[in-house]
Amino acid sequence: MKLLEIRRVIGPYWLVAGMMLLMGGCATSAPTLDVSSNADIAESPLVGARWELVLLGTDVWWQGERKAHFSLLPKGKILQLAGSDGCNTLRGEATLGDGRRIAISDLATTRMACPGLPQSSQVADMLSQAYRYLLDHDRLVLMGRDGHVLGGFKRQG
Repeated sequence: MKLLEIRRVIGPYWLVAGMMLLMGGCATSAPTLDVSSNADIAESPLVGARWELVLLGTDVWWQGERKAHFSLLPKGKILQLAGSDGCNTLRGEATLGDGRRIAISDLATTRMACPGLPQSSQVADMLSQAYRYLLDHDRLVLMGRDGHVLGGFKRQG
């Protein structure tokens, strides 16, 4: 990949990560998640899109041939998470709340052995640790409770 292409792709992630580090210092952790109404959830740009993993943390590029990805789909009063870690199927539930809060729970995966995909084992942990998100057009960054960047995604389709 040419240097110019790398700068074009990674530039928005560094900008978002830097903004989150600045905002993370002012963040306070809430003991409970104030859940948005179902109408708000259905209108969220996170819902219905396919989010493909590009970065683990702030500097480790996804290297698998098969992309890790997830989608949030409304199902009754909950959001269902469906996706893949690049090897195994992922299923779970997600909750969106005020202040760009996200909580992913009841995450389950299949247990196929996929040689050559060492990063796939990190995807479920990253999603389970997600506490906040930042959305900038077609880029999504998930952050942990302490404000550190867990991963960067790009909207597909």
